[in-house]
Amino acid sequence: MQESRVYAPVAMFVYNRLSNTRNTFEHLKKNLYADQTALYIFSDGGKDERSRKEVQKVRKYLRTVSGFKEIHLVERECNYYLERNVIEGIHEVIGRYGRVIVLEDDIATSPWFLKYMNDALEFYKEDKKVMHIAGFTNLHLENKGDTYFTPHMSGYGWATWSDRWKHFRHYSNREETLAGLSPEELERIEYDGAFPCLRSLDRRPIPWDICWELTIYKQKGLCLTPTRSLVRNTGIYSGTHFRHYKILGRYNYDRPFYDREMRVNSREIKADPEIEELYKEAFRDHGMRYTLLGKIARYFYLRFIKKSYK
Repeated sequence: MQESRVYAPVAMFVYNRLSNTRNTFEHLKKNLYADQTALYIFSDGGKDERSRKEVQKVRKYLRTVSGFKEIHLVERECNYYLERNVIEGIHEVIGRYGRVIVLEDDIATSPWFLKYMNDALEFYKEDKKVMHIAGFTNLHLENKGDTYFTPHMSGYGWATWSDRWKHFRHYSNREETLAGLSPEELERIEYDGAFPCLRSLDRRPIPWDICWELTIYKQKGLCLTPTRSLVRNTGIYSGTHFRHYKILGRYNYDRPFYDREMRVNSREIKADPEIEELYKEAFRDHGMRYTLLGKIARYFYLRFIKKSYK
């Protein structure tokens, strides 16, 4: 590998979780090529007095971060909210470099994560059907080589190019988002109901990740995905937009990252029907495997609490 190679920048999005943020940076700086990587940190502002105090703690820590080729810290003056912070941050970085690696503040990476991302970005730069490079897999595959292709987008550490991201659109309502998609296509997107992602189209703002998922689908694109995850989401049980208590069950995707190199090799750019079938089981109950207490709590929530809000 040539020493003069230019490595893709990392866009990191953080908010108010100091412990998670510190853990994310400590893992990232141990990556091969970290010292040759430009890092852009987008720190969102607090939305109330309590969150603003936590944001300041995070920013104090961010000013001590080292171990990267360049560090650019962008401190939002107000609360942009996740969608605006992520979308505008990606636009800014990808506009300068033509490619970007994206991380949030709760993603612990394997030491091989940056190498895998850069190798994939270079290997598939001319193959426009490949729109997204994932660092996470919902599955754990032992007999499919190091990578596979799927239309499903994983946002737990990922990368893309400017000529793919230019198709991204942050939709404002359900009707606009689903325009042109047939009922059969909607069933495929939701894996016959196992992955009810389209429910999030009723949220305001609509989450950026479902917009990117549908952008990829509408462009007939695919996502290169490792057969073993190179990242671990450490904020599953403490997130702003996702929270679950361990006593109620185990999140099936909460597994250690793979601590070995994953190689990017030539393979046919198409989805594997066998893997797509495996996704249906993986997506069941959003990846949660409930305890008995969790099943009882979920029943009462669906039967009485959620129903009362309709």
